[in-house]
Amino acid sequence: MFLSEESDQFELPVHETGFTREELEELLSFLESNEPVSPNSGSEVSTRAVSFLEPNDPASPNYGSEGSTRAVYSADERKKRRMISNRESAKRSRWRKKMHLENITDEVNRLSIENQQLKHRLSSVMNQYHIVWRENQVLRSESVALWAKLLKLHWSLATMQPR
Repeated sequence: MFLSEESDQFELPVHETGFTREELEELLSFLESNEPVSPNSGSEVSTRAVSFLEPNDPASPNYGSEGSTRAVYSADERKKRRMISNRESAKRSRWRKKMHLENITDEVNRLSIENQQLKHRLSSVMNQYHIVWRENQVLRSESVALWAKLLKLHWSLATMQPR
């Protein structure tokens, strides 16, 4: 066995784990044998071993699973748990998709309103531009007429003066 061969070189940290030397040897034998450990196997040590393995421990059979349950599950139980997990994941995914769609719809509505406001503002500015442009045209016409009058007066004045 692994432990008996290296017992001189390796001292188990019994005081840190709370397991006795015999319990640790049994735990290591389960781990070396690759046999599934079930909490219903009747062994007190195997139950303690399963509860000892943390869910965040890569050596744990439940590594990465949610919840604080530390038991090893049968294939059917794992399948059922996975199915439930997948359903919950799909439900969360549908909820996220719905929220995303609502956010996009709100954004479209907000941008449509802003677009309408900008169109209205552009229309108002264009109307003001046309009004000012017409006034400018009238003033240019008056300016040309006044220049023509001034030129006529200048010619009249020039012809009245003796040479």
